[in-house]
Amino acid sequence: MGIEQELEQEIKALEAQLMDREASLPAHSVRPQQILVIEELETAIEGKKKELEELRRKRESGSQVD
Repeated sequence: MGIEQELEQEIKALEAQLMDREASLPAHSVRPQQILVIEELETAIEGKKKELEELRRKRESGSQVD
């Protein structure tokens, strides 16, 4: 499996975790730790997406990747 496919799978897994966390938030009395976990997942997703974009840009510009 290539690096791009691995990153895509990781992004999907992180997005699924994020959706689960958001769905489990109570309507009231959200604890700060719950928000921190969601923010960490969002940051991880953003980082993986940037990494994937960079790999694709390098590939399109003719650089060898994987």
